[in-house]
Amino acid sequence: MKNLLISVMGLALLAACAPVAVAPEAIDAPDDATVTAAPPTATALPAGERPPAGASAEFSTDFSISSVPFGEILSGGPPKDGIPPIDTPEFIPVRAVDVWLRPQEPVIVVQANGDARAYPIQILMWHEIVNDTVGGIPLVVTFCPLCNTAIVFERVVGGEETTFGTTGRLRYSNLIMYDRLTETWWQQANGEAIVGLHTGEKLAGYPAAIVSWQEFKESHPEGLVLSRETGFRRNYGRNPYAGYDDVNSSPFLYRGPAIPGQLLPMARVLTVDLNGEAVAYPYDVLAEVGVVNDVVGGEALAIFSEPDTRSALDAPEVAAGRKVGSLTAYSAVLDGQTLQFEFVDGEIRDVNTGSTWNTLGLAVAGPLAGQQLTPVVSINHFWFSWAAFRPETRVYAP
Repeated sequence: MKNLLISVMGLALLAACAPVAVAPEAIDAPDDATVTAAPPTATALPAGERPPAGASAEFSTDFSISSVPFGEILSGGPPKDGIPPIDTPEFIPVRAVDVWLRPQEPVIVVQANGDARAYPIQILMWHEIVNDTVGGIPLVVTFCPLCNTAIVFERVVGGEETTFGTTGRLRYSNLIMYDRLTETWWQQANGEAIVGLHTGEKLAGYPAAIVSWQEFKESHPEGLVLSRETGFRRNYGRNPYAGYDDVNSSPFLYRGPAIPGQLLPMARVLTVDLNGEAVAYPYDVLAEVGVVNDVVGGEALAIFSEPDTRSALDAPEVAAGRKVGSLTAYSAVLDGQTLQFEFVDGEIRDVNTGSTWNTLGLAVAGPLAGQQLTPVVSINHFWFSWAAFRPETRVYAP
């Protein structure tokens, strides 16, 4: 078991047991990030409640409105935007990336209106947020390394387009973001506002997936890739959380409810939440069966598994991480027909036509070649990160 403590005052790493994972802020404090302190807002707080330490000096958030006890909110070390978001992302073509991105490295894939983009996790783990527009849709691409959650939301709050930043705070070990329109605080794991004007509202999720770089470039040779030219000095390609995703380790700064025991807290899962039903698909189970046909919230789904994608949170170099695979989720309905899928001879095929499909839901051979399944909003998590918010989740078993 592993524990980490990061001193808020000195950002010093204290190891309770060795070796331990190290958060980026403890290694490379962002000396080039701009930290803006907003004047505090005078509010009438509930009896006995006070805003998280230092928050009133940094944020103009209305701390009198909250759906969670402030005691559940902990400092991760850095201040507001101390882990700096990427607000003006630059992109480069697929052909220019192989010099620094290895074939099985994980990337976050977002597709909208014919615009396909890959966001390497070796970059996202140092920034956690990219404010972008994809296919004309204003989106925020987020990644919380402590939870292994790559989640994309529409960056629209109260009907107005905005951008997001990092608060430097955690709840249940998960990133808390803030919007720059109202400085409401948002829980990344479920997109819910927990402190401020929009408390209780939820951001609209947008489909995204973690797959290997090889899978993206083969499916989208004309796609775009987030550049390392971010405007910040970071050691991209290095993993400051080496060893963190050991399934027998403990989540960093987790102070929350007991985790349901169907899975170990650090087990990797893909979660789907449709029409009030939530299901978690364990990576190790899908590695055995290759593909799952399921019904969630009354909708027929297909869950695909790919074995070769590497962990970004294992080895000191992201490219050297062990293989953990990747999972993706799609509607099984195509042109009004519900397809059934099987895993045969290392390939995903639909039983209906015998067509072959890749992890990104594209038919690559057979009668349906060129057809694309519709992705559903699904999220990679460590089990603790999802179960803390949705303990009633059904865990898939064959």
